[in-house]
Amino acid sequence: MRMPRILFALAVCLLVMLAGVSEACPTCKDGLAAADSQGANIARGYFYSILLMLAMPFTLAGSFGLYVWREFRRQQQAGPVVLPSAEFVGTEPVADALGDNTSFRPSSS
Repeated sequence: MRMPRILFALAVCLLVMLAGVSEACPTCKDGLAAADSQGANIARGYFYSILLMLAMPFTLAGSFGLYVWREFRRQQQAGPVVLPSAEFVGTEPVADALGDNTSFRPSSS
């Protein structure tokens, strides 16, 4: 029981001591340390490009999920699908004078 506590304490101390070393990537760290506007702009560009790359998978998955959700919702609002009855199987609709498909005739197959 005593050994895991000592290992945990050593790991925490090591992380605290190395926090300054793992501050940033070398390019960003040097750009910010130089305190020039060009270096700060490069570091800012890296920052925003990383944010864009991290956000892209969530944006694509969210867009696809929204599309699927809207299609399911649209189908639910449209009501139940009425399937043709057995008497109309094998027939094709014939348009009347108004263009309504109200009458059926046997198909030529």
